[in-house]
Amino acid sequence: MGARVRLIRRRIGNVRHVRQITKAMYTIAATQVVRRKKALLAARPFTETLGPVFASVAAAARREGIVHPLLQGSGRPGTAILVVNADRGLCGRYVGDVNRAAAALAQGKDPALILAGGEKAVLHFRRGPGRLAQAYVRVLDRPSLPLAQRITDDLLALYGTEAGEAYAVYTFFRGELAQVVRTERLLPFDLLPGEGRDLLVEPDLPRLLDALGRLYLTGKVLRILLEAKASEHALRRQAMKAATDNADELLEKLTLAYNKARQHRITAELADIMGGAEALREEG
Repeated sequence: MGARVRLIRRRIGNVRHVRQITKAMYTIAATQVVRRKKALLAARPFTETLGPVFASVAAAARREGIVHPLLQGSGRPGTAILVVNADRGLCGRYVGDVNRAAAALAQGKDPALILAGGEKAVLHFRRGPGRLAQAYVRVLDRPSLPLAQRITDDLLALYGTEAGEAYAVYTFFRGELAQVVRTERLLPFDLLPGEGRDLLVEPDLPRLLDALGRLYLTGKVLRILLEAKASEHALRRQAMKAATDNADELLEKLTLAYNKARQHRITAELADIMGGAEALREEG
Protein backbone atom coordinates (compact mmCIF):
# COMPACT_ATOMS: atom_id res chain seq x y z
CA MET A 1 0.00 0.00 0.00
CA GLY A 2 2.86 2.38 0.77
CA ALA A 3 4.30 1.78 -2.72
CA ARG A 4 0.97 2.78 -4.32
CA VAL A 5 0.87 6.00 -2.28
CA ARG A 6 4.41 6.88 -3.38
CA LEU A 7 3.57 6.09 -7.01
CA ILE A 8 0.51 8.37 -6.98
CA ARG A 9 2.50 11.14 -5.27
CA ARG A 10 5.16 10.87 -7.95
CA ARG A 11 2.53 11.07 -10.70
CA ILE A 12 1.01 14.15 -9.08
CA GLY A 13 4.43 15.81 -9.10
CA ASN A 14 4.95 14.96 -12.79
CA VAL A 15 1.53 16.28 -13.80
CA ARG A 16 2.14 19.52 -11.87
CA HIS A 17 5.45 19.95 -13.67
CA VAL A 18 3.80 19.44 -17.07
CA ARG A 19 1.01 21.84 -16.11
CA GLN A 20 3.56 24.55 -15.31
CA ILE A 21 5.04 24.13 -18.80
CA THR A 22 1.69 24.19 -20.62
CA LYS A 23 0.53 27.17 -18.59
CA ALA A 24 3.71 29.09 -19.47
CA MET A 25 3.36 28.19 -23.16
CA TYR A 26 -0.27 29.31 -23.08
CA THR A 27 0.75 32.69 -21.68
CA ILE A 28 3.50 33.14 -24.29
CA ALA A 29 1.18 32.15 -27.14
CA ALA A 30 -1.53 34.52 -25.91
CA THR A 31 0.97 37.39 -25.94
CA GLN A 32 2.24 36.46 -29.40
CA VAL A 33 -1.28 36.30 -30.83
CA VAL A 34 -1.86 39.94 -29.87
CA ARG A 35 1.44 41.03 -31.46
CA ARG A 36 1.01 39.03 -34.67
CA LYS A 37 -2.61 40.13 -35.06
CA LYS A 38 -1.55 43.77 -34.77
CA ALA A 39 1.15 43.30 -37.43
CA LEU A 40 -1.27 41.42 -39.70
CA LEU A 41 -3.97 44.09 -39.51
CA ALA A 42 -1.33 46.68 -40.41
CA ALA A 43 -0.16 44.66 -43.45
CA ARG A 44 -3.50 43.69 -45.00
CA PRO A 45 -4.41 47.16 -46.38
CA PHE A 46 -1.24 47.25 -48.51
CA THR A 47 -2.27 44.51 -50.95
CA GLU A 48 -5.92 45.57 -50.74
CA THR A 49 -4.93 49.06 -51.90
CA LEU A 50 -2.24 48.08 -54.40
CA GLY A 51 -4.44 45.45 -56.08
CA PRO A 52 -6.81 47.94 -57.82
CA VAL A 53 -3.86 50.10 -58.87
CA PHE A 54 -2.11 47.11 -60.40
CA ALA A 55 -5.39 46.05 -62.08
CA SER A 56 -5.70 49.46 -63.73
CA VAL A 57 -2.15 49.28 -65.05
CA ALA A 58 -2.75 45.72 -66.29
CA ALA A 59 -5.95 46.82 -68.06
CA ALA A 60 -4.05 49.63 -69.78
CA ALA A 61 -1.38 47.13 -70.85
CA ARG A 62 -3.96 44.74 -72.29
CA ARG A 63 -5.59 47.57 -74.20
CA GLU A 64 -2.24 48.26 -75.85
CA GLY A 65 -1.72 44.59 -76.63
CA ILE A 66 1.05 44.05 -74.08
CA VAL A 67 1.29 40.47 -72.80
CA HIS A 68 3.10 40.03 -69.50
CA PRO A 69 3.98 36.63 -67.92
CA LEU A 70 2.89 37.77 -64.46
CA LEU A 71 -0.61 38.22 -65.88
CA GLN A 72 -0.80 35.55 -68.57
CA GLY A 73 1.51 32.81 -67.29
CA SER A 74 5.01 31.78 -68.23
CA GLY A 75 4.05 28.76 -70.34
CA ARG A 76 5.99 26.29 -68.18
CA PRO A 77 4.37 22.99 -67.11
CA GLY A 78 5.52 22.96 -63.47
CA THR A 79 3.82 24.35 -60.35
CA ALA A 80 5.59 26.07 -57.48
CA ILE A 81 3.91 25.60 -54.09
CA LEU A 82 4.81 27.75 -51.11
CA VAL A 83 3.95 25.81 -47.93
CA VAL A 84 3.90 27.96 -44.79
CA ASN A 85 4.06 25.75 -41.70
CA ALA A 86 5.65 25.77 -38.24
CA ASP A 87 9.15 25.11 -36.95
CA ARG A 88 7.76 23.64 -33.71
CA GLY A 89 4.84 21.46 -32.73
CA LEU A 90 2.39 21.68 -29.83
CA CYS A 91 -0.03 23.74 -31.92
CA GLY A 92 -2.92 21.34 -32.34
CA ARG A 93 -4.07 20.54 -35.87
CA TYR A 94 -2.00 23.32 -37.46
CA VAL A 95 0.94 21.25 -38.76
CA GLY A 96 -1.04 18.29 -40.07
CA ASP A 97 -3.76 20.32 -41.80
CA VAL A 98 -1.30 22.48 -43.75
CA ASN A 99 0.85 19.52 -44.83
CA ARG A 100 -2.17 17.49 -45.95
CA ALA A 101 -3.61 20.36 -47.98
CA ALA A 102 -0.25 21.04 -49.64
CA ALA A 103 0.32 17.34 -50.37
CA ALA A 104 -3.13 17.05 -51.94
CA LEU A 105 -2.36 20.03 -54.18
CA ALA A 106 1.09 18.69 -55.11
CA GLN A 107 -0.29 15.28 -56.08
CA GLY A 108 -2.42 16.90 -58.75
CA LYS A 109 0.50 18.83 -60.24
CA ASP A 110 3.31 17.40 -62.35
CA PRO A 111 5.93 18.44 -61.57
CA ALA A 112 5.39 20.14 -58.21
CA LEU A 113 8.18 22.30 -56.80
CA ILE A 114 7.87 22.77 -53.03
CA LEU A 115 9.08 25.86 -51.21
CA ALA A 116 8.80 24.62 -47.64
CA GLY A 117 8.45 27.18 -44.87
CA GLY A 118 9.06 25.76 -41.41
CA GLU A 119 10.84 22.65 -40.21
CA LYS A 120 7.60 20.64 -40.09
CA ALA A 121 7.01 21.27 -43.79
CA VAL A 122 10.62 20.45 -44.68
CA LEU A 123 10.51 17.13 -42.83
CA HIS A 124 7.23 16.21 -44.49
CA PHE A 125 8.12 17.08 -48.09
CA ARG A 126 11.56 15.51 -48.04
CA ARG A 127 9.63 12.31 -48.71
CA GLY A 128 7.41 13.88 -51.36
CA PRO A 129 5.12 14.42 -53.09
CA GLY A 130 6.87 16.91 -55.31
CA ARG A 131 10.46 18.09 -55.26
CA LEU A 132 11.78 20.18 -52.40
CA ALA A 133 13.12 23.26 -54.19
CA GLN A 134 13.67 25.66 -51.26
CA ALA A 135 13.59 25.42 -47.46
CA TYR A 136 13.05 28.23 -44.95
CA VAL A 137 13.84 26.89 -41.47
CA ARG A 138 13.96 28.90 -38.23
CA VAL A 139 13.24 32.16 -40.05
CA LEU A 140 9.43 32.38 -39.88
CA ASP A 141 9.03 33.24 -36.18
CA ARG A 142 9.11 36.94 -36.98
CA PRO A 143 7.96 37.55 -40.56
CA SER A 144 9.80 40.48 -42.10
CA LEU A 145 10.01 42.35 -45.39
CA PRO A 146 13.51 40.99 -46.23
CA LEU A 147 12.23 37.43 -45.77
CA ALA A 148 9.21 38.16 -47.98
CA GLN A 149 11.53 39.63 -50.63
CA ARG A 150 13.73 36.53 -50.47
CA ILE A 151 10.75 34.21 -50.97
CA THR A 152 9.46 36.44 -53.79
CA ASP A 153 12.82 36.20 -55.56
CA ASP A 154 12.75 32.40 -55.25
CA LEU A 155 9.19 32.22 -56.59
CA LEU A 156 9.96 34.45 -59.57
CA ALA A 157 13.14 32.49 -60.33
CA LEU A 158 11.15 29.23 -60.50
CA TYR A 159 8.26 30.89 -62.34
CA GLY A 160 10.51 32.05 -65.11
CA THR A 161 12.33 28.74 -65.59
CA GLU A 162 10.55 25.67 -64.19
CA ALA A 163 7.00 26.64 -63.22
CA GLY A 164 4.04 28.11 -65.06
CA GLU A 165 2.02 28.87 -61.93
CA ALA A 166 2.55 29.32 -58.21
CA TYR A 167 0.35 28.68 -55.18
CA ALA A 168 0.57 29.26 -51.45
CA VAL A 169 -0.85 26.91 -48.83
CA TYR A 170 -1.19 28.51 -45.41
CA THR A 171 -3.59 29.04 -42.52
CA PHE A 172 -5.80 32.11 -42.87
CA PHE A 173 -6.43 34.05 -39.66
CA ARG A 174 -10.15 34.77 -39.43
CA GLY A 175 -10.00 35.51 -35.73
CA GLU A 176 -8.52 34.32 -32.47
CA LEU A 177 -10.94 31.37 -32.41
CA ALA A 178 -11.26 30.73 -36.16
CA GLN A 179 -8.43 29.71 -38.50
CA VAL A 180 -8.78 27.89 -41.80
CA VAL A 181 -6.27 26.35 -44.22
CA ARG A 182 -6.34 28.18 -47.53
CA THR A 183 -4.86 27.50 -50.97
CA GLU A 184 -4.23 30.77 -52.82
CA ARG A 185 -2.86 31.26 -56.31
CA LEU A 186 0.08 33.64 -56.40
CA LEU A 187 1.13 33.53 -60.07
CA PRO A 188 -0.14 34.45 -62.55
CA PHE A 189 -2.05 37.14 -60.69
CA ASP A 190 -5.81 36.93 -60.23
CA LEU A 191 -6.84 40.56 -60.56
CA LEU A 192 -10.25 42.17 -60.63
CA PRO A 193 -11.06 43.91 -63.94
CA GLY A 194 -9.39 47.30 -64.03
CA GLU A 195 -10.81 50.53 -65.42
CA GLY A 196 -8.27 50.75 -68.23
CA ARG A 197 -7.78 54.49 -67.95
CA ASP A 198 -5.30 56.46 -70.07
CA LEU A 199 -2.00 56.45 -68.22
CA LEU A 200 1.15 58.47 -68.72
CA VAL A 201 3.90 56.00 -67.84
CA GLU A 202 7.64 56.49 -67.57
CA PRO A 203 9.72 54.74 -68.76
CA ASP A 204 7.22 52.19 -70.19
CA LEU A 205 4.37 49.85 -69.25
CA PRO A 206 6.35 46.55 -69.25
CA ARG A 207 8.86 47.91 -66.73
CA LEU A 208 6.08 49.31 -64.60
CA LEU A 209 4.35 45.93 -64.65
CA ASP A 210 7.59 44.27 -63.57
CA ALA A 211 8.07 46.69 -60.67
CA LEU A 212 4.43 46.66 -59.54
CA GLY A 213 4.22 42.90 -59.94
CA ARG A 214 7.24 42.28 -57.73
CA LEU A 215 5.96 44.77 -55.14
CA TYR A 216 2.46 43.25 -55.18
CA LEU A 217 3.79 39.70 -54.85
CA THR A 218 6.08 40.71 -51.99
CA GLY A 219 3.15 42.28 -50.18
CA LYS A 220 1.05 39.13 -50.66
CA VAL A 221 3.85 36.88 -49.40
CA LEU A 222 4.40 39.06 -46.33
CA ARG A 223 0.67 39.01 -45.57
CA ILE A 224 0.58 35.22 -45.95
CA LEU A 225 3.50 34.82 -43.54
CA LEU A 226 1.75 37.04 -41.00
CA GLU A 227 -1.57 35.22 -41.45
CA ALA A 228 0.14 31.88 -40.85
CA LYS A 229 2.12 33.00 -37.81
CA ALA A 230 -0.92 34.59 -36.14
CA SER A 231 -2.89 31.38 -36.78
CA GLU A 232 -0.09 29.22 -35.41
CA HIS A 233 0.05 31.12 -32.13
CA ALA A 234 -3.74 31.15 -31.85
CA LEU A 235 -3.92 27.38 -32.30
CA ARG A 236 -1.00 26.84 -29.91
CA ARG A 237 -2.80 28.92 -27.31
CA GLN A 238 -5.91 26.77 -27.74
CA ALA A 239 -3.88 23.56 -27.52
CA MET A 240 -2.03 24.67 -24.39
CA LYS A 241 -5.28 25.82 -22.77
CA ALA A 242 -6.79 22.37 -23.40
CA ALA A 243 -3.63 20.66 -22.09
CA THR A 244 -3.67 22.80 -18.92
CA ASP A 245 -7.35 22.04 -18.34
CA ASN A 246 -6.69 18.32 -18.81
CA ALA A 247 -3.82 18.52 -16.32
CA ASP A 248 -6.10 20.20 -13.78
CA GLU A 249 -8.70 17.47 -14.24
CA LEU A 250 -6.08 14.75 -13.90
CA LEU A 251 -4.68 16.39 -10.76
CA GLU A 252 -8.12 16.30 -9.17
CA LYS A 253 -8.49 12.59 -9.92
CA LEU A 254 -4.97 11.77 -8.72
CA THR A 255 -5.43 13.78 -5.54
CA LEU A 256 -8.64 11.92 -4.80
CA ALA A 257 -6.93 8.58 -5.46
CA TYR A 258 -3.98 9.65 -3.30
CA ASN A 259 -6.23 10.58 -0.38
CA LYS A 260 -8.13 7.29 -0.66
CA ALA A 261 -4.93 5.24 -0.80
CA ARG A 262 -3.45 7.18 2.14
CA GLN A 263 -6.61 6.72 4.19
CA HIS A 264 -6.63 3.02 3.37
CA ARG A 265 -3.01 2.72 4.48
CA ILE A 266 -3.71 4.54 7.76
CA THR A 267 -6.75 2.33 8.38
CA ALA A 268 -4.68 -0.78 7.76
CA GLU A 269 -1.94 0.44 10.10
CA LEU A 270 -4.52 1.21 12.82
CA ALA A 271 -6.00 -2.23 12.38
CA ASP A 272 -2.54 -3.78 12.82
CA ILE A 273 -1.93 -1.73 15.98
CA MET A 274 -5.30 -2.63 17.46
CA GLY A 275 -4.74 -6.27 16.59
CA GLY A 276 -1.33 -6.23 18.30
CA ALA A 277 -2.76 -4.52 21.38
CA GLU A 278 -5.54 -7.10 21.60
CA ALA A 279 -3.02 -9.91 21.35
CA LEU A 280 -0.93 -8.42 24.17
CA ARG A 281 -4.03 -8.02 26.33
CA GLU A 282 -4.94 -11.69 25.83
CA GLU A 283 -1.41 -12.80 26.72
CA GLY A 284 -1.55 -10.69 29.89
